[in-house]
Amino acid sequence: MADLPPPPDIVRSAFAELVVTDLAEARRWWVDLLGFVVTAQDATALYLRGYDELTHHNLVLRSGPAAALGALAFRVRSADDLARAEAFYGALGCRTERVPAGVTRGIGEQVRAEDPLGFTVSFFASAEHPQRLQQRYDLRRGAEVARLDHFNICVPDVPLAYAHYSSLGFGLSETIEDGQTLYAAWMYRKQTVHDVAFTGGAGPRLHHLGFFAHEPHSVLRMCDILGSTGEYQYIERGPGRHGVSNAFYVYLRDPDGHRMEVYTSDYYTGDPDHPVLRWSVLDPRRRDFWGHAVVPSWYSEASPVLDLDGKVVPTSQIEQVAESTVRVGADGFTIAPGE
Repeated sequence: MADLPPPPDIVRSAFAELVVTDLAEARRWWVDLLGFVVTAQDATALYLRGYDELTHHNLVLRSGPAAALGALAFRVRSADDLARAEAFYGALGCRTERVPAGVTRGIGEQVRAEDPLGFTVSFFASAEHPQRLQQRYDLRRGAEVARLDHFNICVPDVPLAYAHYSSLGFGLSETIEDGQTLYAAWMYRKQTVHDVAFTGGAGPRLHHLGFFAHEPHSVLRMCDILGSTGEYQYIERGPGRHGVSNAFYVYLRDPDGHRMEVYTSDYYTGDPDHPVLRWSVLDPRRRDFWGHAVVPSWYSEASPVLDLDGKVVPTSQIEQVAESTVRVGADGFTIAPGE
């Protein structure tokens, strides 16, 4: 990758597009229950954000025949970075396209690419700024989500994913590994633990979208709300404390099966000599600091990914060598004997 042209200057993970099969039900779940803010809507899409987000949206829900991930979107520093994105992905032999301003509501011109990992990624520099809601405490509901924080993706080749995002200028905060295998990595552009994480498994697939909340009570409140409404089946995992990232979390599944995380309590990674925290694959605290077991669906289920034509990208199975004392789960969160 040394001969590649300069990559786009990525600022942060910015929004994701999910295809949902029932837009009214998706609105009930994401807005009425979870408390996301509706910035805009039309007959086929909802544009949602958290209370801290100062650009148009963090999440687009589009109506479609089958649930899937449409795109992962990153904000870049300037309009010049759109041309850099085209050149960078073109040099990798990846298909790209220009998307005019406004095609995604509230977002300026985009460059979209089918990246080497099989995901559709989007880059944009400009966005509309809706009403500031950071101190509208009177409006907060549900999980009181502040902002989108990260994408967690399933890939069959973790070292390849690490090399690709390193070439894009991402820093490394934490890993799961042993003496011969990199099982998972957490990488960042903004000064938090991650903007993207990848774990080994059948892919490309979206494992989850991570949304930050300011207070631990937001995590617990969301569980109480779903318990009160009798919809506790949407709680997949947690509440708990991760070893990796130190996040206090809960994982929820929407009516289409898309997984999202509400979390708080990660940490600053902005120092130029930020040390990488490397977790042993044999340490059960890496997944849950309290040692709680992980439900089987965590390993086996994730959202399919669409290409630039809206077609499902075929998945490849995981191919990695693990120590004989380790059984590898579907997303690379490996299981040591006795767990």
